[in-house]
Amino acid sequence: MTTLKARLWQLTDTWQRKFQVQDFVLLWLRCWLAHIFYASGRTKVAGGYLEPSDIAITLFEDEYALPLLDPEVAAQLAIYGETFLPLLLILGLFSRLGALGLVGMTLVIQIFVYPALFTEHASWLAAGLAILVMGGGRLSLDHLIFRKFGKMGIS
Repeated sequence: MTTLKARLWQLTDTWQRKFQVQDFVLLWLRCWLAHIFYASGRTKVAGGYLEPSDIAITLFEDEYALPLLDPEVAAQLAIYGETFLPLLLILGLFSRLGALGLVGMTLVIQIFVYPALFTEHASWLAAGLAILVMGGGRLSLDHLIFRKFGKMGIS
């Protein structure tokens, strides 16, 4: 029993040295924000993976009514953004770019679509801004890639 306890302490100590709590929080924020937008994007598609449904186009015509954008174009852009930006966040690949795109989408939703839902949108913004400022953390492909390039003298 003592050796098991000692092994657990050693394993915990190793993980604490390799990863900080911040890395796990950033992973959680990336996954949480990605889930919100990816799930929303899936409700807008028809038969294909990226084809907007008639209901989505109707929503962009009537309820969302974004200025200066054709509803079909807006629906297509929303589907692309809500599909690919969350995938970047989940993988931790170009995390800041993915977060920037989702922060931009959140601002558009807050300003033009649902201004009364500030509390919900503020939590999305907080998560996105944390990722923008701190990056994807050590539990991301960004960290692996840039660490490798850093060792090669490319930074």
